[in-house]
Amino acid sequence: MTGAGTPAAEVDIDPGLVKALVEDQFPQYAGWRLRLIGSGWDNVMVRLGDDLLVRLPRRAVAAELSAHERHWLPKLAPRLPIAVPAPIHVGRPHGRYPWPWCIVPWLPGSTADQNAPLPTEAVRLGGFLAALHQPTPADAPANPVRGVPLSARADAVAERMERLRRKSGLITSRLLAVWQAALNASPCATRQWLHGDLHPMNIIVEQGRITGIIDWGDITGGDPATDLAALWMLFDATARNSALAAYGGIDPELEARAKGWAVLFGTVLLDTGLQDHPRHAAVGDQTLRRVAQSR
Repeated sequence: MTGAGTPAAEVDIDPGLVKALVEDQFPQYAGWRLRLIGSGWDNVMVRLGDDLLVRLPRRAVAAELSAHERHWLPKLAPRLPIAVPAPIHVGRPHGRYPWPWCIVPWLPGSTADQNAPLPTEAVRLGGFLAALHQPTPADAPANPVRGVPLSARADAVAERMERLRRKSGLITSRLLAVWQAALNASPCATRQWLHGDLHPMNIIVEQGRITGIIDWGDITGGDPATDLAALWMLFDATARNSALAAYGGIDPELEARAKGWAVLFGTVLLDTGLQDHPRHAAVGDQTLRRVAQSR
């Protein structure tokens, strides 16, 4: 594990390329306005007209993950009480673009790191996670870094924490105690569906209401603590307790692991964000502070 920041794109995705792909493969959208929305670690997002979004993997590993998203998200979407971007169209590799890509519904709003949900939305998110966290079939995708025992991530987290000690005052004895308790907690005995990457940049909010959960490339089966960490990333203690009640409650072992996953996400976002992504750094900072303050 290195201290690298945001991974570099492996293909140059410009407006001309997107226009050519859309018009060649889905001519019904020829002439529709295209607007670059942004680029994450894995995908470039381009708004198509008013109601659609083009998502194009920017790295080979992301293209592999998006295959799981395209296959499984349409199957899960009908049971989920918050909208998700199940693909409407799947495009083919073409010309200088080497991977499948997709057109999904546009979900209105902005990401929760820039547009925080109201505390009352914690109940809706808890209900969403309860609906999602159901047993997986045998052929659900595996993911080597999400939903796994935290012990499998311990060395990488320790390396990031050591680096952050030199840059931040957030790696406190209290935070280390929370992390150690998570490592000591009993491992999850079941395999449940997970979003796998449920942080504020993947939650869409409009006027305080959560309108969508996006970026399902890490969809997998495993420990639900991975997703429950988002409650520490988004809400204070009162709202978080409401979310956990809506979820159906959690036992102390699951709570310890959820806090541990919040520490993991917080250290990753702060460590990488301090190098080249201030928004990630801000979310990581806030997450680590919330975890350290929790009891």
